[in-house]
Amino acid sequence: MTLGVRFFPEALRSIDSATFTGSYQAIGVALANKAVLVKIVNNSTVAVTVSWDGTADHDYIPANGFTLYDVTANSGRESGIFISEGTVFYVKGSAGTGLVYLVDFYTR
Repeated sequence: MTLGVRFFPEALRSIDSATFTGSYQAIGVALANKAVLVKIVNNSTVAVTVSWDGTADHDYIPANGFTLYDVTANSGRESGIFISEGTVFYVKGSAGTGLVYLVDFYTR
């Protein structure tokens, strides 16, 4: 039996840590779809603070670390929790070397 649910990636987003100013900056554009999984990879030489609204501090990722928001783990397509379409993720830190990446997946 097949359920017909498919798992798709959105385009990879990134920001160069050399551009960091200590203020929040968006990692690319807003999510085009409601996400079931979001991973932020800090492939830079500096720690970053993550915000979901560009104002408040919500998470922290050390240099060369990552965070994974697997919000629909162990739940169905219709009853799961999703990260809203249109969400923008922001990071801040001091200038460094390397990129911070945003990877996200959605279902349909």
